[in-house]
Amino acid sequence: MIDPVYTLIMAAAVLAGGLMLRRSQRSLPIDKADRLAIGVAAFCGAMLGSKAPFVLAGDAAWWSAPAWLANGKTILAGLVGGYLAVELAKWALAIRTKTGDSFAPAVAVAVAIGRLGCFRAGCCYGAPTDAPWGVVFPHEDQLPRHPTQLYEAGFHAVMAIVLITLQRSGRFRGQLLKLYIMSYALYRLATETIRPEPTYFAGLTAYQAACLLLLPLFAFLWWRDARNIPSPDAGPAS
Repeated sequence: MIDPVYTLIMAAAVLAGGLMLRRSQRSLPIDKADRLAIGVAAFCGAMLGSKAPFVLAGDAAWWSAPAWLANGKTILAGLVGGYLAVELAKWALAIRTKTGDSFAPAVAVAVAIGRLGCFRAGCCYGAPTDAPWGVVFPHEDQLPRHPTQLYEAGFHAVMAIVLITLQRSGRFRGQLLKLYIMSYALYRLATETIRPEPTYFAGLTAYQAACLLLLPLFAFLWWRDARNIPSPDAGPAS
């Protein structure tokens, strides 16, 4: 049975992110059709990316409907999927305008609200804890656990404030989405220690291994793009 409160929280997350994105993209020098196209690409890429790890690791065939409709999503892969989908859409439409800065705060707000939905649903909880703020979720052992959903909601809310501040100041122009993804990768790398995730090679969880791959990749993308983004204090090109 679908929890109506969970549904409302997730709808609020999508609505808040969509309204912020629409407002932040008004100043972009691209037409409405292109803005809509990259917005749809971001949403579809994020949804597909967030499900892909579970689909590939599951028992059902990856092309079957049950594989994609089963429970399980990951925000880390969703962020990367959305990023890649936008880049592909911009390449297909020959859009050269930087759009990442317009997405970053909106996505952070949407994820912060969405994590409250995870808390409501009792999923994505942390490892058992003796901390006084431990929460007993619907689980067979009935042990107090880290409310990692609330930790994440707080992280993304803080990141939204940081990103909005940087956006207004013009600092890290053209790099805000990379900054957000890299910050979240570092956050997950650290907080996997309080999540009940299985470990694999070198005692790392799958998420930690993914973070260690994504951090240098996005650092390279930052370095590559930094060479082509003029300083806001620079004068006109000669």
